Amino acid sequence: MMRFELYTEEQDDRPVYITGNFNGWNPRDYRFRLKSADQRHYFIDIGDQWLPDDIEYKFTKGGWENVELDAQGNITPNRRTMKASGRAQDGVGKWRLNWGPFKKEYDPIAEVVSEEFYMPQLDRSRKVWVLLPYDYYVSDKSYPVLYLQDAQNLFNEGSNYGNWEIDKKLSVLAEYGRGDVIVVAIEHGSEDRIREYIFDNDHVANGSEGKKYIRFITDTLKPFVDQHYRTKSDRDNTGIGGSSLGALISIYSGFLYPEVYSKLLIFSPSLWVEPNNNFPVMNFRNPFAMKIYLYGGEQEGSKMVKRLHIFEDYLKEWDKKNFFDFELRTSINPEGTHSEFYWSQEFPRAIEWLFYNNTENPVEVKPRQKSKTL
Repeated sequence: MMRFELYTEEQDDRPVYITGNFNGWNPRDYRFRLKSADQRHYFIDIGDQWLPDDIEYKFTKGGWENVELDAQGNITPNRRTMKASGRAQDGVGKWRLNWGPFKKEYDPIAEVVSEEFYMPQLDRSRKVWVLLPYDYYVSDKSYPVLYLQDAQNLFNEGSNYGNWEIDKKLSVLAEYGRGDVIVVAIEHGSEDRIREYIFDNDHVANGSEGKKYIRFITDTLKPFVDQHYRTKSDRDNTGIGGSSLGALISIYSGFLYPEVYSKLLIFSPSLWVEPNNNFPVMNFRNPFAMKIYLYGGEQEGSKMVKRLHIFEDYLKEWDKKNFFDFELRTSINPEGTHSEFYWSQEFPRAIEWLFYNNTENPVEVKPRQKSKTL
């Protein structure tokens, strides 16, 4: 039996968990929730059968967005001990809270590509943003690119529905050595939003324009971005995504242009528009490999999670038919509602998996230190 004892400098009522190389780095494993001796002292006894001889571990408040920090709010390296010691005594200075605190020195550089970027396919203009890594102008690196819909709800204050705070989340990712991604954010067209995000369904949107919108991003915007910024323009380094209807049009984009996009960030997709999953799928002689990160919340309505799982099944069938070579990651939040707050929480995990992690059981958001996890 090995006893772990923890003293916390901050009083924090959230439960404490221990995670490590003994439980797959699961940050919210109820089998490894610590007991409280008082408001600052915690302990847990773990049987020898669970533990390797060389133990690597960390403490969380139930997720990597709520992981331990030092007293100055900095990343801490993984803790290590030997099972033979029989006892470990540790202290935690601070805890992250929903990925914060955020360090301004890692903030991405937000630039307006154009106040009125002309969309020839639709004969209208749109404001387009780009978020560059914090060190973009002092480095000579090239970067992968993620195209995201609904820029008004991604990072600017004043949105009617809140925002994803992707600027802050990219700051955290950069702090952990996971911020080398350019995000291109396209504002939605207000009254044109539904038509542009519906591919071809006049029952939902009269005069649906999704085909033209996808061609705008793929044939007009992407070449412009590749010409004016240091991007890795190949498909292996290009992704597209969004939430709700923005997620739906991103699915179409990936399936119609798999030679362009290899990574899809799909949050709470409006699959009710395509209840039979009648997406156009290209049948290539050599199927394209594609990573898809699916997220949904159980509080979004009774059918969201069910539709996600049905969509998963369709993807697996298409995979078997050699249309694509899919790699899927599905994340379901029991507390998640259809809102920017929960998409914001999921964003760092999706970025880490899509652009940085190639293992079967990824450890989310690894730090800059040589250690293996948060």
